[in-house]
Amino acid sequence: GIVGLRLIFPFSLESIFSLIPSAEPIPQNITMAPAPEINSGIGVMNEIVNPVISETLAPQVGASVNPMQIVIAIASWIWVIGIALMLGYGIVSYILLRVKVRVSVKGEDKVYFCDDVDSPFILGVIRPRIYVPSGMRGEALEHVLAHEKAHLRRGDHLWKPVGFALLALYWFNPLLWVAYACLCRDIESACDEKVIKTMDTAAKKSYSEALLAASVRRYSLACPLAFGETSVKSRIKSVLSYKKPAIWI
Repeated sequence: GIVGLRLIFPFSLESIFSLIPSAEPIPQNITMAPAPEINSGIGVMNEIVNPVISETLAPQVGASVNPMQIVIAIASWIWVIGIALMLGYGIVSYILLRVKVRVSVKGEDKVYFCDDVDSPFILGVIRPRIYVPSGMRGEALEHVLAHEKAHLRRGDHLWKPVGFALLALYWFNPLLWVAYACLCRDIESACDEKVIKTMDTAAKKSYSEALLAASVRRYSLACPLAFGETSVKSRIKSVLSYKKPAIWI
């Protein structure tokens, strides 16, 4: 959450206790500098990078265009195109799922049964709905609904799209892909723990069987919160080995 807030803000809060070596690794005037350089705050990196960019991207005497300006312009367009592709993927995936579940039978309390889905999931931000395969009944259905309703109580149908929006904005950063994968994993694990904390061993086994049965299909990484969407193997291990934390913890 702290990292997410930092990525949203377009400015930095400076402090003498900062862990970031440099407040401005890339100077704002680098496109106009006669010898472009970075200031990463790490001497070794500066010594490796700066000679390269100074020699290859320094403006030539009499040239009408600065090479650094060309690089920045191309990189900016690539960044914007990447954002558009990521958001387009999310929107198209959402629309396709909406079309897929357009014929559904309403159950109780935001639950809809649909013949065209093979795994339960939540779809929607403003008015989230729980979609369940029509053939799901009994104890498996109870476990699924408990899990998906835990998502709704936690507001995960809002947090996951926020995480995907940050991923779309910073798609070029590999650490954001790792962070988004961890966010999806932690969201599911938190809901598992919330549901199973009062279960006995037999109920935990039944819950694990429901997880396994729901893992046959993976939906879009952008939109829905699917019951068996992420890290099913590790989640089953966690469910079966779960012990309620001691009071002192």
